[in-house]
Amino acid sequence: MGFGGGPSTIPLVHKEVVQHFKFMNDDEFSDVLALGNSLPGPIATKMAGYIGYKVGGITGLFNALIATILPTVLIMIFLIGTLSNYRDSNYVQGMTSAITPVVGVMMFVLTYQFFFASKKNLGWVTTIFLIILSFILYTLLGVHPAIIIAGLIIYAIFIYKDKPKKGALK
Repeated sequence: MGFGGGPSTIPLVHKEVVQHFKFMNDDEFSDVLALGNSLPGPIATKMAGYIGYKVGGITGLFNALIATILPTVLIMIFLIGTLSNYRDSNYVQGMTSAITPVVGVMMFVLTYQFFFASKKNLGWVTTIFLIILSFILYTLLGVHPAIIIAGLIIYAIFIYKDKPKKGALK
């Protein structure tokens, strides 16, 4: 269960998939995250589908999709009615205010981990250059994130075409 939508669950998925169960490494997870962000639809569902397929084939894919979608649907059916009745309550407002910084910290930690993973593979100069370029394209020029991600994928393909990374998507 994640507060804030699919993106807020990414750090939790990363912790379970990479650190706890070791279904994939950081490089492969970042590839899945980038591809998932560039495709339309909910990120959590796309990532669950890929990870489920990688671990258990077609059965794993369907199991992961059901496990991702069904609890959310059932909980939302129950909670929407309850929370809509109490949305102006100080308790609900306090819950929302308390959860938001926690989600922000979790996203920062994931970003921090990816930064150092990319620094290790690309080096400081290239990593910082790509971060600044992405920031300028997204924030100042309004380029859609999918276009930036696609550009970075194409960059990685041409720069690292002769150097396949262990565990990276092929």
